[in-house]
Amino acid sequence: MNDILDKLRQQLKENADEAIQSTIRHFSKEKIEWYGVKTPIVDKLSKEYFKSIKGNPKNEIYDLCEALWQSGYLEESIIASRWSYSLRKSYEPGDFLIFEKWVDTYVSNWASCDTFCNRTMGEFLQMYPQYLSKLKKWAQSKNRWMRRAVAVSLIIPARRGKFLEDVQEIADLLLADKDDLVQKGYGWMLKEASKPHRKEVFDFIMQRRSAMPRTALRYAIEKMPPELKREAMDKVKKKRRA
Repeated sequence: MNDILDKLRQQLKENADEAIQSTIRHFSKEKIEWYGVKTPIVDKLSKEYFKSIKGNPKNEIYDLCEALWQSGYLEESIIASRWSYSLRKSYEPGDFLIFEKWVDTYVSNWASCDTFCNRTMGEFLQMYPQYLSKLKKWAQSKNRWMRRAVAVSLIIPARRGKFLEDVQEIADLLLADKDDLVQKGYGWMLKEASKPHRKEVFDFIMQRRSAMPRTALRYAIEKMPPELKREAMDKVKKKRRA
């Protein structure tokens, strides 16, 4: 199994692109380790190497995922996220603790956070919604990535019209968070929930518009009709001037 990782890492190094490497300096506020490999190549390698391990026991594949997370490289975290999502048909309740550990210990940037949480966590929570109560506890974490993860884990379920009450509760838990990446995370979650539940989400936002940071508000109303966007922003401007 270690040979697989060695070969994978060698291919990542061989596909490194200096132009891509320089882009990362403008890509994130955080210091991120990465090879500089284009996303389509990362996805291709992920699929190719998963074919050689998909018959292995789930716990062995999770061990490989953890080894990839431990490297600290962005591309390896993306592959780990792809592999864990590929195992979605065999998720079990106990996997929550594994996923929680990965987020709390290894996630160090928004790209890794969103790639893992959108798919792996989103799918897990749809299979085992009883774990939403445990997810919400992450909102109290000192780790900014845990707090962002609470919201972005519900992006796909929210888009599908699921868990509206939980989405609103999480937005309330994160409402006054001062971290802009957390604000963007829960604003994004509300935006996705507004697609199937426009009125409910708009009413929710309007009731909290004076307390909601502008960053979160702008994300939340991004896909709403122009007249609703104007109403939300006008109300905020008037309230703040007062």
